[in-house]
Amino acid sequence: MSYKIRTVTPDDAESLLSIYKHYVLNTAITFEYEIPSLEEFRGRISHTLKKYPCLCVEDGGKILGYAYAGSFKERDAYQWSVELSIYLDKDAHGQGLGRALYASLEDELKKMGIVNLYACIAYPEKDDEYLTNNSVDFHSHLGFKKVGDFKNCVSKFGRWYHMTWMEKIIGEHKENPDKVKVSE
Repeated sequence: MSYKIRTVTPDDAESLLSIYKHYVLNTAITFEYEIPSLEEFRGRISHTLKKYPCLCVEDGGKILGYAYAGSFKERDAYQWSVELSIYLDKDAHGQGLGRALYASLEDELKKMGIVNLYACIAYPEKDDEYLTNNSVDFHSHLGFKKVGDFKNCVSKFGRWYHMTWMEKIIGEHKENPDKVKVSE
């Protein structure tokens, strides 16, 4: 496999939505019940790109996954912290694509002056057909540490699931940090 990582454009919305659709319909990884419209999804991409990177990995022109950063909180004092999300094509797991996407995303965020990475991850009491602990394990392997748990806070497919927050520090916590550079 010879893959390429690049910045997503709004024109990629259909390919990204086709990946995301699987997670909405078949998993408790995302807590959306309805598949967003193509226009809404295109708008989400455009909104993200105004401030943060959104990257995809492709092989032979086919997008196999994407990852992006978003605001952790909207207030100015949170500008050095972001929340990350990643979605791979259901048939593209176990090939190192998620690790490569996150490494590229982390590099972009460091250049911006981001210090704290956060991931809000659903996890089950015990693995089931809709959700496993794979995402927690994936983030742990990449150096994220658990910083908080919320028990039975979300419901999908008639089941209650937990959420955990994981954190990775990628920069220095300076006394007077420079303002974050907006993604270009």
